[in-house]
Amino acid sequence: MSELNTIVHGMLVFLVFAPFLHWLMKRWQLSKIYDVIPGPKAYPLIGTMYTFFGKKTHEIFYVIDERTRAYPDIHRIWTGMVPEVRISKAEYVEQVISSSKHIEKSTMYRFLHDWLGEGLLTSKGERWFQHRKLITPTFHFNILDGFCDVFAENSQELVGYLQPHADTGKPVNLYPFITKVALDIICETAMGVKVNAQSEGEDNAYVSAVYELSSLFLERLIRPWLHVDFFWKRSQFTKQYKHALDTVQNYTRKVIRERKAALESKQSSDNTASGDGETFGRKKRLAFLDLLLQGNQANNLLTDEDVREEVDTFMFEGHDTTTAGMSWALFLLALHPDIQDRVYEEIESIFPNGSDRPATMQDLNEMKLLERCIKETLRLYPSVSFFGRTLSDDVQLGGYHVPAKTIIGIHAYHVHRDERFYPDPEKYDPDRFLQENTENRHPYAYIPFSAGPRNCIGQKFALLEEKSILSSILRRFRLRSVRTREQQTIMHELITRPKDGILLYLESRK
Repeated sequence: MSELNTIVHGMLVFLVFAPFLHWLMKRWQLSKIYDVIPGPKAYPLIGTMYTFFGKKTHEIFYVIDERTRAYPDIHRIWTGMVPEVRISKAEYVEQVISSSKHIEKSTMYRFLHDWLGEGLLTSKGERWFQHRKLITPTFHFNILDGFCDVFAENSQELVGYLQPHADTGKPVNLYPFITKVALDIICETAMGVKVNAQSEGEDNAYVSAVYELSSLFLERLIRPWLHVDFFWKRSQFTKQYKHALDTVQNYTRKVIRERKAALESKQSSDNTASGDGETFGRKKRLAFLDLLLQGNQANNLLTDEDVREEVDTFMFEGHDTTTAGMSWALFLLALHPDIQDRVYEEIESIFPNGSDRPATMQDLNEMKLLERCIKETLRLYPSVSFFGRTLSDDVQLGGYHVPAKTIIGIHAYHVHRDERFYPDPEKYDPDRFLQENTENRHPYAYIPFSAGPRNCIGQKFALLEEKSILSSILRRFRLRSVRTREQQTIMHELITRPKDGILLYLESRK
């Protein structure tokens, strides 16, 4: 009997420890593959995440920056027990994102699934291809031309809110102002509704909920234990997250129902009023949602929930990124008065004799220097400084074997600082983007909007919006910065944003 007990006991011990032994063997096998690639020392369970222990949120960017500079071009890390390979060399980036093979996003994007579902940002495979094909025509030149009125109207409103802060001798943080105008623009162009973020701000439930969801996403991102669904769903943030999620999604669904009903009533092209009183069918007021619904009529590919996911994705991607890009652009122009003066001269040549007429598409296309300033800003401070892919096949990167299913992290911030393509890379020099200086540059040495088949579908939209808002501010104010670049701390979150905003002095030009 004792012998039987011993056998049973041994079997139970084996059953308990077998999964652990299996994991241990698998971890050892993986380490033999990944630890050939240079990178910081990894420890059991925590991997290389110990480098973040005790660090404040605003210090994380600098930890990653130091690590990437210590292991240039390619390195590996262990996020807990998961190996990742990070790359910051244009040639390696091209291998990963130039083809249609490796289009699956990395696992961190799953944190957005509750909000964005399987919209363009998070979807993969055939679904992504079909949706991308359907959505691409909504960013046609003629559609963007219609959006320029929206850009101009909201820019004019922004300038009005900034005017009381000019000539006071006191700096103003422009970041919240830029955030609100970007949110007003994206709501009007994406959904065809006015949320009045500039006038109402967080008094608007939808605006407040969008802010809250973005903030909660970041709260989860910087806390590794909350990456596990079990802990996230039992965290202090759950109730707050669910309320914000319901508010945003129910609002979008309501707008979709109203716009769809207007379209189906066959009055959309003439005189049907939209949910906010705007003329639905007027070409210049067609929103992304309207175009999506019209495009979907032919094949009925998208359900109402699919449409909701795409509209929410456009909302999510279209306000934080442009806010950061415009804020950094203003900061750099404020630090370089000579370049700021040249931009103002360019604007004055387009709007002579103090004209205050709104900027048209043609006007924005003539702002060549301002466009170069924006591009150079996005080189130094890409709105998304880091993004990820999951390999669908094995690849060789820099002589290292990287297996399929590996998470690849792409450091755009460091790709943009390759001295082979950008001599004196920390210098702010918009002339890097003169045609003669870009002709022979590696096509993947500049990736603020990603690149390849999964590049940002809204990049032309973003560039026009930023030109419109920046030119409106510069037409009215001269800018000076409180902080130098060394004094301005960078926050590494989903978006590369300035800690504590951008503090500028505004001086009226007229």
